[in-house]
Amino acid sequence: MRILIAVLALFLTAASGAQEPATVRVRLVTSAGNIVLALDARRAPKTVANFMAYVDDGRLDGTQFYRSARRKGDPAHGFVQGGIGTDARRMLPSPPLESTLQTGIRHLDATISMAHGPNPDGANCNFSIMVGPNPGLDAKAGYRGFAAFGKVVTGMDVVKRMLAMPTGGGRDAMKDQMILKPVQILRAVRLDGVARPTGYVKPWLIGTPK
Repeated sequence: MRILIAVLALFLTAASGAQEPATVRVRLVTSAGNIVLALDARRAPKTVANFMAYVDDGRLDGTQFYRSARRKGDPAHGFVQGGIGTDARRMLPSPPLESTLQTGIRHLDATISMAHGPNPDGANCNFSIMVGPNPGLDAKAGYRGFAAFGKVVTGMDVVKRMLAMPTGGGRDAMKDQMILKPVQILRAVRLDGVARPTGYVKPWLIGTPK
């Protein structure tokens, strides 16, 4: 029994050592310039773990910023959205929503937040970056909101340029908000901690020259 306890203790120590640092930085290399994110793994661990799985797997490489949602009457503010879009080949299982009531991370200027459809627990790896505060995305009574999980630390000039790009197309909530010439996410690079690829297959790479 003592040997078993010792082995379990060693396992738990090793596992805790493999945890993400409290803040995980990621560089998004885009066709419009670089953006560096600081993700709050202490307050939003599940959301950050989900995002980092996409980064570590290379699932964000070759995706896009495709949406600019400018505020009516105040077009200098709103948010931009990017990620894997509807590419099911890149999708991983979604984590449960970590709402702003749980994390305390609100949708302020430069905040990054996971996007989702009608199912609040259905986020994959489409995300939004705030330009100015967007309190309507925070949780409140009867509304679960969205999962904010970090902020931009450099590159807000790039984000603001994307917000100002010509838009059109789309439908429903995205009507007239699709960036006509989407900004390419060339690659997403982890800057802190140790990469932990999921090991899942990467069907979008099948047939791609090595």
